[in-house]
Amino acid sequence: MGTSIREKPKGSGEWWIFINHRGTRKAKKIGKNKKLARDTARKIEAKLTLGDLDMSKFNRKCPTLKEYGKMWLALPHDRKETTHKGYIRNLELHVYPVLGTRPIDQIKRKHIKGMFDTLLANGMATSNFQNIKAPLNGIFGHAVESEVIEHNPLIGLTFSKKRNIKITPLTGDQVFKLLDQVKIYREELFYPHILTLFRTGLRVGEMLGLQWGDIDFKERSFKVSRRIYHAEVGTPKSGKNRIVDMTPHLTDTLKELKVRRQKEALRSGKPFSEWVFTINGGNSATPPTVKKVLDECLEKAELPHMRIHDLRHTYATIRLLRGHDIGDVSYQLGHSSIKITFDTYTHWIPGNFKSQVDELDQQPNATYMQPGDIQEYRST
Repeated sequence: MGTSIREKPKGSGEWWIFINHRGTRKAKKIGKNKKLARDTARKIEAKLTLGDLDMSKFNRKCPTLKEYGKMWLALPHDRKETTHKGYIRNLELHVYPVLGTRPIDQIKRKHIKGMFDTLLANGMATSNFQNIKAPLNGIFGHAVESEVIEHNPLIGLTFSKKRNIKITPLTGDQVFKLLDQVKIYREELFYPHILTLFRTGLRVGEMLGLQWGDIDFKERSFKVSRRIYHAEVGTPKSGKNRIVDMTPHLTDTLKELKVRRQKEALRSGKPFSEWVFTINGGNSATPPTVKKVLDECLEKAELPHMRIHDLRHTYATIRLLRGHDIGDVSYQLGHSSIKITFDTYTHWIPGNFKSQVDELDQQPNATYMQPGDIQEYRST
């Protein structure tokens, strides 16, 4: 009776645990971590001694990550419905295509790290990794508790540094050039959408989540209290509501849009939609639809390709280059801290620091004592 570890084949770096218990022999591949193989063998040895090891589990075929994940998701839980759907969506989109068919007991830390490194290289921000880690941690944690696997491969996992996001904003002149093209080709449907993104710095989901009741035309502002993400209504990314200012032109544009929508509702006999940014008879616009229009008008304006999120960057950089207060810019953007704004847009904050330092020499209603004055002062 007992356990042993052995490199198999010799020189391969792959370590196995061999179990010999009451005439039953079993083998389990651990991988390239000899220490893990040794520690696991000791745990198995202890369970054998206490009679706590079910040898029959070695005869069972281990479920794949996707199979175990579906089982775990079906268990009773107290998660919000939106959170639960987010777990399913992230597993289906990012995890199962890479690791879904692999038996859960054969998934190592290197496999998970490789998956996240690929997501990072493809443009995903590390801030979004938690949305993928959360369901994975739940799956692996349950598998450990159920003794399907020995340890959770997510524990101690570190990620590569955050990708270097290249911000490609437009200049003020380029914004007007693009808006002219939107007016020409898409005025009735999409000019208000694109103008709102440029003039407020909203995230596209926050824009699509606006309702007419949120807008105060007299104060030229609106309340951001929701966003639409993957066709579901939720809270803003920061989790906090905020009041965003509107320019006079944006205010007039949205007033005209509301009047037009009211007339359309009366003419068609359909109820007036509470949602501001709708198309095709009241259906909500979607980020891909807005992106398609943006790409089309950028091409017609002979401007470089950009993401929808770069409209938000354009709002921020134009304001900062004009010397606007960074605290207000940060608030309007909905950043959780001014540090995020500063770190993101450092290169667009004007560098008039030398003239500011020079102001230290300026004393209101006073002059510096000259050398002669100092000598006279000392002799008195």
